Amino acid sequence: MTKKILILANYFGTVYKFRRELVEELINKGYEVVVSVPYREEVEKIRELGAKIIETEVDRKSVNPVKDLKLYFNYRKILKQEKPDIVISYTIKPNVYGGLACRAYKVPFFANVTGLGSAYYNGGWVRKVVSILYKLGLKKAKTVFFENIGNAETLINDGTIKKEQAVVMNGAGVNLEQFEFCEMPDDKVTKFVFIGRIMQEKGIDELFYAIKKIKQEYKDKVEFGFVGWFEDNYEDTVRQLEKDNYIKFYGYQDDVIPFIKESHCLILPSYHEGMANVLLEAASMGRALITSDIHGCKEAVVEGENGFTCRVKDGDDLYDKVKRFVELGFDEKKSMGARSRAHMEDVFDKKKVVRETIKVLGIISEEMSKVEK
Repeated sequence: MTKKILILANYFGTVYKFRRELVEELINKGYEVVVSVPYREEVEKIRELGAKIIETEVDRKSVNPVKDLKLYFNYRKILKQEKPDIVISYTIKPNVYGGLACRAYKVPFFANVTGLGSAYYNGGWVRKVVSILYKLGLKKAKTVFFENIGNAETLINDGTIKKEQAVVMNGAGVNLEQFEFCEMPDDKVTKFVFIGRIMQEKGIDELFYAIKKIKQEYKDKVEFGFVGWFEDNYEDTVRQLEKDNYIKFYGYQDDVIPFIKESHCLILPSYHEGMANVLLEAASMGRALITSDIHGCKEAVVEGENGFTCRVKDGDDLYDKVKRFVELGFDEKKSMGARSRAHMEDVFDKKKVVRETIKVLGIISEEMSKVEK
């Protein structure tokens, strides 16, 4: 009988954009893959891979206990109907309520902490609640995957999980073929790009501060592009900065590759990350990086070799690192980009991450299983 793997996620992109290769490999090995995810039109792309889709509403931001209880019972219903051999979950609510449901039905459960998020880092009662929920949901998890060592140590040290449960991966990895290396454009104008949610915790305030200083100094010799959407109330600020010729704003884009291609360096001064995929994507394409000296960002940088790290919430340090990059000669900038690509090939190759994940899951191909029997 074909074995079944159930994947629980709160967003289409978590599965398709960052774990598509894992789903493909599981299907190639002969497993039936079922994905529980909120429905949106793009979900059909997951179905096209050969997976079954179960539409499951997950309110990512809600702290409404009634909605969360409903999610828990929905997961129990799915487990009862599908009878999976293994459950893999991503992000907090699938981890917590999927974990609790798996405990009830004694189904092997593998959780993925893709980042601890603002609730953990801001502290207060929300962190206490999240911590309690994680302890309950992850208690019986066979493995808890982390994307950086800092997140793993946090949950181990506060007693949320046992040390032997934790496995630290190199994020979700990066598809080296999809984000293929390309030469940098000429540097008559040094071009920086920010890609992501425009919100305080991405270091937007410090970035705007640094941009104003740099633009006043270098005028039209530097350019800052922004690709993303507003998570916090920054729209008026962004529109004014664009009007004053400090930045170029492109809004949300399904395909970020053209914007990386046109840049020399990607900037991401986040306060916290699980593993910033956009850093891996830009580096894979041969772009230098400037990012925060924190777990989830600094792993993508070999300091001074393929980019620079800056202190968190320090606009002046960020300005200094941007200035250092602007002052580099074009050959030095290109060398940084080449070293970025080499670092991705050595450490963050998606194929390696998928192989390591499958090894931890204890998965072998169905054909091999039949031979062994």
